[in-house]
Amino acid sequence: MQQVEQVIKKQDQTGDGYKIAKELGHSITDLKPGLIPLECYERNLVKQMQGLSLKNVSIKLLDKTKNKIIYEDFGEMMFTHFGVTGPIIISASSSLVRYKNIEQLLKNKQIEISIDLKPALDLEKLDLRIRRDFESSINKYFKNSLDKLLPQKIIEPIIILSKINKEKKVNEITKEERKNLGKLIKDFKLTISDFRPLEEAIITAGGISVKEINPKTMESKIVSGLYFAGEIIDVDAYTGGFNLQIAFSTGFISGEDKNV
Repeated sequence: MQQVEQVIKKQDQTGDGYKIAKELGHSITDLKPGLIPLECYERNLVKQMQGLSLKNVSIKLLDKTKNKIIYEDFGEMMFTHFGVTGPIIISASSSLVRYKNIEQLLKNKQIEISIDLKPALDLEKLDLRIRRDFESSINKYFKNSLDKLLPQKIIEPIIILSKINKEKKVNEITKEERKNLGKLIKDFKLTISDFRPLEEAIITAGGISVKEINPKTMESKIVSGLYFAGEIIDVDAYTGGFNLQIAFSTGFISGEDKNV
């Protein structure tokens, strides 16, 4: 075969690079969204919090069938009209997309995200904080008593999930109700329904098999003179500049090869 003197790169989302590589004999592993926001079943609830950005929260992704933690992280996230996004959510998606039988688990509502809104406080300290807030708002209605503890946009959803009557006076809230409120704040759960569409992904997981590429030169092991760089290769990483580094490094290596 006549030598191909070019480096195939993924220039856009058309998928032409994958098509060309496959026609030339390369294997393409399944393409999936590598870093992407997550959709939730509780659409009405998340819509109430749309645009709310949370800092210094911790999350856990849970497989309910095994009571297993798939991923956990600490940092920033945001609610959207469809679900959740932000740095720790985007990174979480990378682990979730690779999880065994993930499509079926999502369909069966078996993947949850647990958000700890106050990770710096354990349950006991959080309960003390809630009691202090209640004592300073003793004659207020429950719906007006949480503004010092929580962002405004999440108060109504918390009230709904707490099952405490929002018109109830703070001094009428029972110890059990207060304790359950603390547990809810430490374990605010949503059910993940899906990933956002592939075209919205920050990077694509999958691509040309690395087994068919010389890692020292990025040259194809199948077609002499054919090089690959960047996202078209089946390599991806968490958010934080790692994927840019992959693109820069593979591009540099392929460009430096004396045969190009």
